[in-house]
Amino acid sequence: MQRQAYREAARNQAGINSIQDSRTFVERRRDDAMEHRHKIGLRPRPAIGLGGVAHDPAPPQALPSPASRPSVMQAPVLVLNATFEPINVTAVRRALVLMLKGVAQAEETNHSEVHSTSKAIQVPSVIRLLSYRHIPQQSRALSRKNILLRDRNTCQFCGAALPASELTLDHVMPRSRGGRSSWENLVASCYSCNNRKGDRTPEEAGLKLRRRPRPFTLHTSRQLMRLIGHRDEKWRKYLFY
Repeated sequence: MQRQAYREAARNQAGINSIQDSRTFVERRRDDAMEHRHKIGLRPRPAIGLGGVAHDPAPPQALPSPASRPSVMQAPVLVLNATFEPINVTAVRRALVLMLKGVAQAEETNHSEVHSTSKAIQVPSVIRLLSYRHIPQQSRALSRKNILLRDRNTCQFCGAALPASELTLDHVMPRSRGGRSSWENLVASCYSCNNRKGDRTPEEAGLKLRRRPRPFTLHTSRQLMRLIGHRDEKWRKYLFY
C-alpha cells in the first residue's frame, strides 16, 4: 500500500511539472510574439491564458495617421485644364487619386504631406490635367445647391448671408403666373423675405433684387474659385487676379 501511494504521488508530481512546463512554454511563445509585433509597429494582441480568458497587458494605442485627418484630405484644390485654364475645385483626396492614376500632376503644393506604406506625397494646392478636357459652356445642373452656390448663400432681397439650412429658393415671377424654374427666375431667399413676398413679384411686395439672376457661367465659376481660394496665394496667378 505504501509503495502504491508513492507511485500515485510521483504521477501527480509529474503531471504538475508537465502543466508548469506547458504554461512556461506558452508564456514564452506569447512574449516572443508580442515583442515581434512591437518591433514591426503593430499593437500587441490580447494575451489568451490557459483558461481561455483574454487579458490585454496594456491599453491599445492608436498609431498616428496623417492621411486620416479629414481637415487635410478635404482641403480645396484648384483643377486646371491642360491649357492651364481653371475649370474646377476639388478636394485633396480626389486630387491625389487623379495624380496616382496619372491623369493629373501637381503644379503647386502645400507644406503638408500624406504618407502611404512606401512613400510620402506632398499635398497639392493646384493640379493640372495632362490631357485637354472639353468643358461645355453650361456644365452646372439646375439645383438648389447650385443656386445657393451662385448666390453665395446670400438672400437676394435683404442681403443676409446665412447657412444653407436657413435659405430657400424663391421664384422671382411666381409659378402661379407662369414663372418657370430656371436660372433666370430662381434666387436664394431667407424665409422672412420669402414669406413677405408670397405670391407676388418683388415690385408688388416692395422688395428689390440685389442682382439680376443669371445662369451659372464660366465667369460665375471663376468668381467662386476666387472666393474659395482667396487665402491661398498659389491660386492667384491661375485665376487672373
